Amino acid sequence: MKFLAILFFISFFTACNTNTRNEYLAIAENTVNTETEIILEHPGKKLMENNCYVCHNPKTAEDAMIAPPMVAVKMHYISEETSKEEFIVAMVEWSKNPSEEKSKMPGAVKKFGLMPYQFYPEETIKQIADYMYDNDIEEPQWFDAHYKQMHGDRPQMKGRMGHGKGNGKGMGKNQNANTQLSEKERGMQMAQTTKAELGKNLMGQIQKNGVIAALDFCNIQALPITDSMAAVHKAYIRRVTDKPRNPKNKANATELQYLENFKKQVAAGGEVNPIVVAMGNETEFYNPIVTNSMCLKCHGTPGKELETLTLTKIQELYPMDKATGYGENEVRGIWSIRFKNSE
Repeated sequence: MKFLAILFFISFFTACNTNTRNEYLAIAENTVNTETEIILEHPGKKLMENNCYVCHNPKTAEDAMIAPPMVAVKMHYISEETSKEEFIVAMVEWSKNPSEEKSKMPGAVKKFGLMPYQFYPEETIKQIADYMYDNDIEEPQWFDAHYKQMHGDRPQMKGRMGHGKGNGKGMGKNQNANTQLSEKERGMQMAQTTKAELGKNLMGQIQKNGVIAALDFCNIQALPITDSMAAVHKAYIRRVTDKPRNPKNKANATELQYLENFKKQVAAGGEVNPIVVAMGNETEFYNPIVTNSMCLKCHGTPGKELETLTLTKIQELYPMDKATGYGENEVRGIWSIRFKNSE
């Protein structure tokens, strides 16, 4: 099962080559929320959308899903007897060590595979779980018919129309609470929506065609997708590193300093906050890209996680490659974003 599998594969993209960027310029309406329209809402909602919807996006067609929708996760993990505290503990424990034994969704494990371990600060998981427990989760249009076909009538739980434990919140916008995004929120939105677009495309390639095909895809399409998202956001967006696969993605002196700071924070555990720097009428935003077990298929140790066939393909595509030898929960690189301040 791959529920809550969101941050993975993004480091796989850091420092990939490119030939074209035209194909992805039409993604704006589907991936970006209007910057001036934000509501006062539970922080777990945004965390769930940013960290979970790469794989669990409710707007994805049924045959294109690469993990179960979040409403299915909620239905399998919360019953009438489940307390909020029990649910939060279950989510935290799962995120620390995903396993088939802990999973309550064997069908999802069989269909999608087991979620690899990801780096998630515990507070992030707690906020997401707290939001999921108390609020209705957006459902795919196809979900109700799918559930009835597979399982029969849906279980009656507290919440909107009996579909989930919750108070009916979270499905619409509070039209009276609009406010402007902070520069930090804008930077995070740009990083997360770009990450989501990259992750969605790469994960689809890996599931359909395998790691070798994904390397070819990354080599050709990673930078065009990033450039397209930069055009959407009217920003300068890069993914940089101290150990580039493509020399074009080598971090500069300032970025290297921030990268080292993030390495220390991640190694120490706990919450990692982005760096936001005011530069006159512009803002610079930096946020880490952290490895997980799936990243190591292309960035791990040769002969261990990194298979010989994969390494051979990497060396063919990237003769100057330096992006191997990583372990789990290490900073692979950073998002480096620059944009004009809100007026």
